[in-house]
Amino acid sequence: MAEKDKNQEVETKEEECVESNEEVLDDANSSEIEEESELKKCKDELKAWEDKYLRMHAEFENIKKRMEREKEKSVAYAQEQFARDLLPVIDSLELALSSIPDTEDGNSEHLAKLKEGVQLTLEQFVKTFEKHHIKVIEIDGGFDPNFHDAVMQVDSDEHESGQIVQVLQKGYMYKERLLRPAMVSVAK
Repeated sequence: MAEKDKNQEVETKEEECVESNEEVLDDANSSEIEEESELKKCKDELKAWEDKYLRMHAEFENIKKRMEREKEKSVAYAQEQFARDLLPVIDSLELALSSIPDTEDGNSEHLAKLKEGVQLTLEQFVKTFEKHHIKVIEIDGGFDPNFHDAVMQVDSDEHESGQIVQVLQKGYMYKERLLRPAMVSVAK
């Protein structure tokens, strides 16, 4: 019986070892599963942070480009207000020029020189405006509400309805922007 007890004791120890090994394997498997789960979680979190970083970087680049465009635009159109302020001056010169009568008699020599001086000043203004990309809005194409401001309608047998009859005040463009619309009268 001693041998039987020894065999039984050995079998019991073997079973305990197997159970212990199974527990160790189960613990190892569960810790391995936990590690894999934690690793997957970390990878997902890393991917989320990378995505967030890339989005923020792209947004920063877009803001930087937008600021550059706005800076270029503000530099390009920096003189716009100054040009707008000069428009009444050129209007006054044109009005002064049109109000000086054309006379051929000898007594109006001073008047002729005054008219010539105003004409030269006006021409300098026009050349300077052209040099700085300020141009008069043309009315040849007919009425365009984007460039013309119809201040009154008149009856006209010579013009079709909606066509420009008379320019009351010239309009001006600065590069591609409207400085002032042309004030016109249109046919009914």
